[in-house]
Amino acid sequence: MWVLILLSILLLHGDQTLASDPDPIQDFCIPNPKFGSILPCKNSSEASTDDFVFSGLKASGNFTETGLATIPVNPTIFPGINTLGMSFVRADLKVGGINPPHFHPRATEIAYVVQGSVYSGFVDSNNRVFSRVIEQGEVMVFPKGLLHFQMNVGEKPATIFACLNSQNPGLQKISSAIFGSGINEELLEKAFGLNHKQIGSMRRRFDPKKVT
Repeated sequence: MWVLILLSILLLHGDQTLASDPDPIQDFCIPNPKFGSILPCKNSSEASTDDFVFSGLKASGNFTETGLATIPVNPTIFPGINTLGMSFVRADLKVGGINPPHFHPRATEIAYVVQGSVYSGFVDSNNRVFSRVIEQGEVMVFPKGLLHFQMNVGEKPATIFACLNSQNPGLQKISSAIFGSGINEELLEKAFGLNHKQIGSMRRRFDPKKVT
């Protein structure tokens, strides 16, 4: 009887149960490199202080044609955050550079402006835009799964430090998802009022093999 009740609860609320990273069942879990991407824990006695320190954010990454450079950090390159339900990223924007509209299906993001003036915002499920320019020392939060964006509107390069509440937040770029994923061309023409030539141009531009 109790088994049936428990199964019913799990079926009814399973989507909520799996909606975020599970709580860890130990103090920490340093991945054992012997097992590749599976990330099992190595013996806690083998952990060292270096496992909990990351030094890879001192300089910007490589810039894309949109003027954006990112250094995403997850347990693969920073073992100490494995199973802690978090990841983070350093983002740099050239003057006029943009972080194009995108969303993280599995995480809320909080972005702190280290330097610069950044037009930031997100769009809710009612297509309402919440946006403003955030300055050095200010923070903006982007709720999980909602489209958001950033643009450097200052006269100097901008740097942003963002933290996400999942070690695997996912990243879906809107332009690449629409024009670089192989969606039926006729559907795209009807959805966006574009012709065959325009669709072809957009597909070449946002081909995921060429866009970083």
